[in-house]
Amino acid sequence: MIHHHRDLTDADVFRLIRRTPALVGGHCGYKIYGTLTCKGGKRMKRSNRVFFASVQEAEAHGYRPCGNCMRDAYKAWKGKQTK
Repeated sequence: MIHHHRDLTDADVFRLIRRTPALVGGHCGYKIYGTLTCKGGKRMKRSNRVFFASVQEAEAHGYRPCGNCMRDAYKAWKGKQTK
């Protein structure tokens, strides 16, 4: 299930993170997802941030891996794009 950060209170976000161990964050404008500890993700505006329950869910919504925090997944994605 996709959650937009702009629609959640801080308490909702903390509850969501505690409840969903495989949670990943994404940028709805750039269609990039990554870990919640990523430097780039932490600097993201609240209005652009979305949360996914899994990597598979993020990819199903058309998001790609972050080149910073998910380097191996990004390289694999990039390799598929150049073929």
